[in-house]
Amino acid sequence: MTEVTLTDVIKRYGQHQAVHGINLDIQDGEFVVLVGPSGCGKSTTLRMIAGLEDISGGEVKIGGRVVNDLPPRERNISMVFQNYALYPHMTVRENLGFSLKIAKRPEAEIESAVTEAAQILGLDELLERKPAALSGGQRQRVAMGRAIVRQPDVFLFDEPLSNLDAKLRTQMRVEIKKLHQKVGNTVIYVTHDQVEAMTLADRIVLMRDGHIVQTGTPLDLFNAPVDTFVATFIGSPPMNLVDGIVTETGALRLGDHITLPMPSEARGAVSPGQEISFGFRADNLMPDGHSVEESGQMAPLELEVALTEPLGTETLLFAEFAGREVQAKMLNPRPVQPGERLPFHLMLDKCHVFDRKSGKALRG
Repeated sequence: MTEVTLTDVIKRYGQHQAVHGINLDIQDGEFVVLVGPSGCGKSTTLRMIAGLEDISGGEVKIGGRVVNDLPPRERNISMVFQNYALYPHMTVRENLGFSLKIAKRPEAEIESAVTEAAQILGLDELLERKPAALSGGQRQRVAMGRAIVRQPDVFLFDEPLSNLDAKLRTQMRVEIKKLHQKVGNTVIYVTHDQVEAMTLADRIVLMRDGHIVQTGTPLDLFNAPVDTFVATFIGSPPMNLVDGIVTETGALRLGDHITLPMPSEARGAVSPGQEISFGFRADNLMPDGHSVEESGQMAPLELEVALTEPLGTETLLFAEFAGREVQAKMLNPRPVQPGERLPFHLMLDKCHVFDRKSGKALRG
């Protein structure tokens, strides 16, 4: 069983503290994604787990063993980087088996491990090629294969898809997901791309300024964000946020003219006069006749569409709502002209209320 545990882990660079006492338990076989904006501390955290960065404080355990002072080679981890780090003068076969050769493993063992990794990743026909003759996606598969042959307890991925184009990134996400299903090892994956996090993770760890903001399944963070940072970082397009205030009767007043009932999740958590941010996703604001069937409380609205983004089976609509530009979604779309006014319905049961000053979610 290979669990990874971080207890009060700190990283300082001189007077600057990059990671602020984070605590995290990663279960055996779990696929955990560390995600967040640039500079949030996710790659630094991964490098401390790998042993590539010294730990300024706290404790890292891999498989129940404290590894703070162990060099990377003694932690039984394999790391895949964004730049592939392949040896250009070696064939794919030689690249895959190089770490085992350095470890002086028997030739038969090396050949068996290389063959197995090549079969898992579909590299069988590429074994005699050199990296220069491979596409970006093929090179990344070789980098993953080199990690597999070592049979590590934990795979560490540091933004492995950031150098690929959009189509290849989508293909490689599928490859990585399949790899995890086949080998079943613990995976810790770093990315700044929330789509990668949502599609790959068993559990997401969202970081900001060296702190963990929220941990949970992708749907936990999507459906129940703890604050406006999570709400706008997770989900594409990001959640719409509109400023408002709680009325004396416990309703929401948005802008100068719009009053809505309080969403059910916030009842009991707000007080009259409180300044709030009202949040809803594009999927929760749809034109009449172009939406999914929904039950629950609806608020009818009429909005003027300023811009459209056709996406095939759906279209994103941009409109002004309570003084803010918001995005709505139209299913089974028809052409919509800028300036056209449409009747919409807002699914209040799916909406969120946040305290405007702290950004924290308000839930009763």
